[in-house]
Amino acid sequence: YDTFMTDSKVDKESKSKDIEHKTAKKQDEEQALTVKNEDLEGTQKELDAALAYFDKLKPSCVDAGVSFEDRVARRKEEVESLQEALRILNGEDLA
Repeated sequence: YDTFMTDSKVDKESKSKDIEHKTAKKQDEEQALTVKNEDLEGTQKELDAALAYFDKLKPSCVDAGVSFEDRVARRKEEVESLQEALRILNGEDLA
């Protein structure tokens, strides 16, 4: 009986310590989870704001009504007019 009681007491103490360690670990993990969830929430808000801004800018960046050939022709005209303006500013003869 005494051996059984001693073994039981030792077993109970080790299990009590084990419970304390596991409880502390659980609290630490729950706290870390809370922090990570808050970070996730903040990051998600930033992402939502960035996506909304992107959707706002997208129409002005993508000119869907003009074909590639039209854009190339417009750029060519723009470059020619800038070259002509440069020649005028440099005082070259236009004749």
